Amino acid sequence: MAEWIVEQGIGEERAFRLSYDGIEELRLRWTDAGLQAGEIDDAILLEQPAQGGRARVRFPSGQEALGRNIPRSASVGSPVRMEVTREPVAERGRLKLAQARHSTSDLAGAPSLADQLVREGHEVELATIPWAQADWDALWLDAASREVDFEGGKLLLAETPAMTLIDVDTTNSDPSAATRAIARTLRRFDLGGNIGIDYPTLSAKADRKLVDEQLGMFLEDWPHERTAMNGFGFVQIIRRLQRPSLLHRIARNRKEAAARLLLRRAELLEGAGMIALYAQAPVLDYLSKDWLNQLRRRTGRQIALRPDAGIAFDAPHAQMVPHE
Repeated sequence: MAEWIVEQGIGEERAFRLSYDGIEELRLRWTDAGLQAGEIDDAILLEQPAQGGRARVRFPSGQEALGRNIPRSASVGSPVRMEVTREPVAERGRLKLAQARHSTSDLAGAPSLADQLVREGHEVELATIPWAQADWDALWLDAASREVDFEGGKLLLAETPAMTLIDVDTTNSDPSAATRAIARTLRRFDLGGNIGIDYPTLSAKADRKLVDEQLGMFLEDWPHERTAMNGFGFVQIIRRLQRPSLLHRIARNRKEAAARLLLRRAELLEGAGMIALYAQAPVLDYLSKDWLNQLRRRTGRQIALRPDAGIAFDAPHAQMVPHE
């Protein structure tokens, strides 16, 4: 089996690094999310560049981004070539603009996850249908609940405008299980940006040093910067942010995320008949004609939409039913 499996799903690409214990690492890309990291295009300069060549630009799609390294000689209204470095990020009550930098490279669309992984030297296998062995549903539900269980406790996650917070809830005096769970969760949720981890207070300096060493070991091949644990049990991690994590996707775009989950579940169905999609009305309403047509082509089956207000928002399901 290849190092990474890339599912070319409907409305999203999902890249998994799998082990005997399921998904060990995730990369998630929504293919219709607007500006995407790696996209290079000519944008219109909307304001005179400030220090660092920073200014707002507008891409041909109409979406704006915060640009940097723009030549001070560029005039407002002129085209400037920009490369998107981070997608727009939805936060509570607002949308943070995408980020971009001045570029002299040729025009290019955003690279797929497979392209990104191959460029990094990874072996990739493309999956045109969902990979049944991947524990995607369990991972998705962990992110939706913002809780991850581990032996002796659980991790409680919260996304804030300032940072993603991970609270360690455990009575176990040995932090090893929690630290291992944190490292795995960072990879499985595709977390990036500013991350804060709050351990129960470890009064002994030796215990704090042990956590620092364990984090270094468990995250050795995961690019990031990290502070040492302070006397209150807090650790800060910073990792380059290119796109919203699974946690943020679900928290800020819940119906959109649930719709994509439903489509993946529908693709996994076997048997005769037609596919019935059950979900709350807002989730079904989000399914575009194009997505439903893709599902018909991929499965070779007719599709029926069955809105049900009694179904939990995060629990859409699909099943085979007799033809109507």
